[in-house]
Amino acid sequence: MAVQKITPFFWFEQEADQAADFYVAAFSNSRVLSITRNPHSGNVLIVEFVLAGVKYIAMNGGPHFKLNEAFSMMVNCDSQAEIDELWEKLSEGGTKSRCGWLKDRYGLSWQVVPSILPDLMKDPQTAGKVMGALMEMTKLDIAALQLAATSI
Repeated sequence: MAVQKITPFFWFEQEADQAADFYVAAFSNSRVLSITRNPHSGNVLIVEFVLAGVKYIAMNGGPHFKLNEAFSMMVNCDSQAEIDELWEKLSEGGTKSRCGWLKDRYGLSWQVVPSILPDLMKDPQTAGKVMGALMEMTKLDIAALQLAATSI
């Protein structure tokens, strides 16, 4: 694997390895690369993993910092089936929010969105209608967003 210039780094209290396993199970082309243990306690300290071809690092750093909605992972989905599948997998044990957002069981926020959304929002005359429809949704519905874009 080529060296990435930028690698997202997540701080967990003590569940970095469980979170990495959870994420790897949700996405194809994903795997845990390595686990580094604390030499004194033997507990997991660092987990390096790949999600959909992108490398991430997670650390068990203790209770000092918490994940929040100021940072989220946006997943572009090519079909409603993909949205439905990832929405259910990622929200299991977490909380579903509005506008395609959810928080997983480990506290990481995700946006599960259709990859066509930028195209639906390009035209200023239809963007407001699409945004209005989106704001009423929890899990995003591609057909409903497309209908909003074409409604008169």
